[in-house]
Amino acid sequence: MKNTRRIKRMSRGKRYKASLNLTSLMDVFTILVFFLLVNQSTVEVIEPPKNIKLPDSVVEAKPRQTVTLMVSADTVLLQGEPVASTAEIMALKGDNIASVRDGLVRIRDSIIGLNTATVAKSNEITILSDKEIPFKVLKKLMSTCTNTGYTRISLAVNQKASQRPAG
Repeated sequence: MKNTRRIKRMSRGKRYKASLNLTSLMDVFTILVFFLLVNQSTVEVIEPPKNIKLPDSVVEAKPRQTVTLMVSADTVLLQGEPVASTAEIMALKGDNIASVRDGLVRIRDSIIGLNTATVAKSNEITILSDKEIPFKVLKKLMSTCTNTGYTRISLAVNQKASQRPAG
């Protein structure tokens, strides 16, 4: 290739020093960080233990922070602490389970901080129950909850895609 005078002249005039303006890039990252921080706390996913298989449902509402009652094949846990066995509840004649009632009263009486006070005053409880648990057990637990003052009962389910036709 020949180096003509024209090529030399053209190459002399195009010596640009590349620079990058980071101000707008930093603004975008700052906005992204604030967005992620604000929206990170709005979603609450209740992760059930491995021994509880929740039923599937098409649900639109997001779960709220409530008192949780977990029912597995062998134990009943209130806020993660065992309070009764499933076999005991099945054999019980009445609808009022004393150990669950005492645990619910203890939770209502032990309010610490603003967040716990909101949860306790909401009178709401979420029951995470294995889908193989007989309804007789759930009925006794729900009756105990309503007798204790927890009148808003939610049953936890796995969210699956909506079955509405698209269009």
